[in-house]
Amino acid sequence: MKRLFIASATILAAVLLAGKVQAQKKPNIILIMVDDMGYADLGAYGSEIRTPNLDRLATEGLRLKEFYNNSICAPTRASLLTGQYQHKAGIGYFDVNLGLPAYQGFLNRESLTLAEVLKGAGYSTLLSGKWHVGNDSLSWPNQRGFEQSYGIVGGGANYFDAKPMPIRGGEYPVVLLKNNKRQHPADNSYYFTDEITNNAVAFIEEQNKSEKPFFLYLAYNAPHWPLQALPEDIAKYKGRYDIGWDSLRNERLARQAKLGLLAPGQTVATRDETVPDWDNLTFDEKQLWAAKMEVFAAMVDRMDQGVGKLLDKLKALKKDDNTLIVFISDNGAPAEDVAHGGKKAGRNSGSVGTAGSFEAQGKNWSFVSNAPFRAFKNSMYEGGISSPLIAWFPAKIKKGGIAKGTAHLIDLAPTFYEIAGAKYPAQYHGVTTNQLPGKSLAPLFFSNTELNREEPIFWERAGNRAVRKGKWKLVSSYPQYRWELYDIEKDRGETTDLAQQNRQVVNELSASYFDWAKRTGVVEYDLIKPKSIFDSK
Repeated sequence: MKRLFIASATILAAVLLAGKVQAQKKPNIILIMVDDMGYADLGAYGSEIRTPNLDRLATEGLRLKEFYNNSICAPTRASLLTGQYQHKAGIGYFDVNLGLPAYQGFLNRESLTLAEVLKGAGYSTLLSGKWHVGNDSLSWPNQRGFEQSYGIVGGGANYFDAKPMPIRGGEYPVVLLKNNKRQHPADNSYYFTDEITNNAVAFIEEQNKSEKPFFLYLAYNAPHWPLQALPEDIAKYKGRYDIGWDSLRNERLARQAKLGLLAPGQTVATRDETVPDWDNLTFDEKQLWAAKMEVFAAMVDRMDQGVGKLLDKLKALKKDDNTLIVFISDNGAPAEDVAHGGKKAGRNSGSVGTAGSFEAQGKNWSFVSNAPFRAFKNSMYEGGISSPLIAWFPAKIKKGGIAKGTAHLIDLAPTFYEIAGAKYPAQYHGVTTNQLPGKSLAPLFFSNTELNREEPIFWERAGNRAVRKGKWKLVSSYPQYRWELYDIEKDRGETTDLAQQNRQVVNELSASYFDWAKRTGVVEYDLIKPKSIFDSK
């Protein structure tokens, strides 16, 4: 009997050990998203801003030249979290309800989140940062699959307090939560970027008690306005931007060419006509604008420091060798200048960088952030929808690679599900789920296999529309509804409209757009246009 007991115990131990080893073989997944950061704002993409930790992930991993988002916060997050085009997920416009299923302003139940699917595959699911895909408590992170969550529910926050933000003559509410419990931190008791990092690190440390792999969605609010940063970070960049935006953009373009991100002969967008010559500014104007960029750089710098803390924790827990990290931005750098522009402008109660600041970098610096592309956040030109993408997985992703990619947010969900061995269910809690339209990037990440897309990529937001298929990109800007056509392989700066010379291409791509729009629930913008993004009725 004693021998039988020992044998049974040995078998049980072996089974448990095998289960533990099998669980450990599933990779941890970390998805990092930053807010309102342009294509050229990381060192690995040509910037002078100090981002050594993300640059390290880039040199030890893979960079994509062409990765696309949805041009603005909430629609991007809807696609990112569900793998659906944003209309199909219920956030075709923004996180406000416009009265139609595709525009309800929160994630629908037919579109499963990354957390819901990966949790079903045995993952711990963690979130720290910005949510922005549903304000009602039924749509909060813990109700959509996240076991641990910290952050803001809405679209933005101050960095030194959780007070409402002064926007457009009103006050934008800031709801800060930790696992459904409202948080009320004292003013000036924290810096929000650090709090996002600290909670993410704490979640991972606590999760380490489990034998499960984990999925962490780390959604930084930085460097979204208001421009507020820590003095020690601002000091690093004092005087760096006195050269002005034209000289700085030329520096970044030169670095991009040296890095191999800007091919010889590739076009560069012309400067936006609304951006003034630096030399025509007054001394005081130069001082203010240089200070804005010093603070913006400090905000990106602090975010990168947070990534460094996360990497240190992974190493300490001996999980760095079995973790995939993907880094992206939610849209291009913004055009809005929220502290100026009339009676409804946000009010400043302190100098730029401080807790009372409500400044933004505006077009003047954003056209540098978006180099070499045209336009800004909320546009379907490359400057609005292009993001850096860094993918890092030691010993599995080849070091230092730069790939064309031509990938989109909808491709990340099938990528994560493939490497996690997760099955996307056809039914979930009695609801028939939306099928995933994207393609897994696993072959691109791990085998350097070129991504071959038969189906075009589509965009629509607030009447702005675009289609990308092969080298061709079709664009129209609201309210003109005139199609423009660009050869992105030669002209990613979108400087030469080829629509008149290629009417057949325009006809084919526009027909595919309208077919997609019908299938996806897109409605003509004039029929649903709200008075402002803050209208909830």
